[in-house]
Amino acid sequence: MILPLRNNMGEVVGDLEVDDVVFNAKINVPLMHQAVVTYLANQRRGTASTKTRSEVEGSTRKVWRQKGTGRARHGSIRANIFVGGGVVFGPKPRSYRKKLPVKMKRGALRSCLSARVRDDELVVIDDIVLETPKTKEMTQWLQRQKLEGKILMVLNSGKTNVFKASSNIPNLKLIRVDNINIYDLLNADKVVFEKDALKRVEEVLKP
Repeated sequence: MILPLRNNMGEVVGDLEVDDVVFNAKINVPLMHQAVVTYLANQRRGTASTKTRSEVEGSTRKVWRQKGTGRARHGSIRANIFVGGGVVFGPKPRSYRKKLPVKMKRGALRSCLSARVRDDELVVIDDIVLETPKTKEMTQWLQRQKLEGKILMVLNSGKTNVFKASSNIPNLKLIRVDNINIYDLLNADKVVFEKDALKRVEEVLKP
């Protein structure tokens, strides 16, 4: 498969040949869904905690006498039906972590990248360079590339100026190629790859 290659000014300067196995794979929607669910579950901290009736503060005195009042036979003000009482079946700290085999994870990424290519939502830049770490310069760069909406940029190592210049721009997220994940790839309207980063992903995702 051939992808157009742009330069830093937004001009198409050539073609980039990529592996069909990675960028023209069969799109497996259930596998991508499973990968997204796993990713989001693994982002959860699992620290939510509520107090049971044995943990809340309150008197141990019997609320009212056992018989003769016409009311229910309550023995504790800390019961869940009273204001300030404990919570029944509330959340407790736990792990939401899920595991996805490496082959399935890579298959999901291949499906996602192939879908992006088919929908013309993947852009390859020869080299992303900014002279200064200023938001204005990054905004002008995006305008030259005609990129709008939610944008994900996948960069190789370094690029300090690019990361600093992008920190204040809404709907623009930058990640290093080592941190690529299917959720960010699917959540963006346009995915921008630096050439070296794309080649690195291609090497990893080859079966």
